Amino acid sequence: MRRSAGVRRCAADRIARAFGFALALAASAAWGADFLSTADGATILYDAPSARAKPLFVLGRDTPLEVIVPVEGWTKVRDVGGTIGWIEKRNLAERRSLVVRVPVADVRVNPDEAAALAFRAEHGVLLELAEPATSASTTAMPGWVKVRHRDGQSGFVRITQVFGL
Repeated sequence: MRRSAGVRRCAADRIARAFGFALALAASAAWGADFLSTADGATILYDAPSARAKPLFVLGRDTPLEVIVPVEGWTKVRDVGGTIGWIEKRNLAERRSLVVRVPVADVRVNPDEAAALAFRAEHGVLLELAEPATSASTTAMPGWVKVRHRDGQSGFVRITQVFGL
């Protein structure tokens, strides 16, 4: 009798965990993607949530990553190229950075196609998010986001030209 109660409790626990996981996935889909950036100059992306897993890539500092699911000290992420892997949670920072995903992004002085060009950023260039925005739908200027280059230049870029928002 005692064993069957334990089996039922384990099954109930698994169902509750699965339900909680499903709720978390639904909530993240409803609220939009969550993005974090790598905190260290050399962050390893693994194929499983373990330091003994196969290393896939080494990512540089401030690389934006889409959070898929956090699990006990590890975070499953997707990079700009679509690669999915695992990173130790301690290697991620709340700092928001964006990476140019088109051949050349025109960064303008104002959020308008007719505005003067502030600078151009080539594919793969990292840009700092210069305005508070948690998703593409919460930017101050719909369709645009304010960014800053490491050399200090800033301006507005089309959201469709960057990854990380």
